[in-house]
Amino acid sequence: MRRAEVRDRLRELIDAREPGDAMPSERTLSEDFGVSRPTVRAAIDELTRDGLLIRQHGRGTFTNPRKISQQLAETSGGFAVPPAEGDWVSQVLECRIEPAGARIGQRLQVSPADGVLYVSRLRIVDGAPMAIERIRIPAAAVPGITPAEFESGSLYRRLRERYGIEATDAVQTTEPTVTDATEAHLLGVPLHSPALLFERTTRDGAGRVLEYTRSIYRGDRYRITTHLKLGPQSG
Repeated sequence: MRRAEVRDRLRELIDAREPGDAMPSERTLSEDFGVSRPTVRAAIDELTRDGLLIRQHGRGTFTNPRKISQQLAETSGGFAVPPAEGDWVSQVLECRIEPAGARIGQRLQVSPADGVLYVSRLRIVDGAPMAIERIRIPAAAVPGITPAEFESGSLYRRLRERYGIEATDAVQTTEPTVTDATEAHLLGVPLHSPALLFERTTRDGAGRVLEYTRSIYRGDRYRITTHLKLGPQSG
């Protein structure tokens, strides 16, 4: 049996299981399929890269948990962003004030010497790591804010209620990427796993930039669904 055939048999096993279920061991699969363990391992590696399986060190191989869907609904001024599915919490990895520098200063429309609050946090949904967010906010806008305030609740709600800052619109880009060694470790995925890179610049009602964020989301577990209205001019 060739590796392609082993991969097809594994896909059948995956389809017969629920998201997050355990797969048989490599030894069991090798015996059932009548092939060597390296052949089974290579096929599992391919399906892991495709996002159908995940390996958990010391535990085994599992079918991928369900994808977390983020709905985007079209409005007259752009897209509304309701909360994503699942139970989301955050773990702050870094929190410090640093000089903006030329590039971030330009992004935030502040002087390169101005202080910027930098927060890196791991976003966890339903108990599993989903994303790494690297947030930058002009430090003068959020005096006294603490790392704990980035671990629960809505950041935009906190900015509104504590600092009187109303986030009104944002420009966000999305592009495919792969995880580096640090990101792969934090997200619990193999090195160079498919991921989504989000860059978001958020402004208040007066047009002032209040946030610049770069986020890496797991490509195997995060899905964006957009509702579009199509008219006569649609391509």
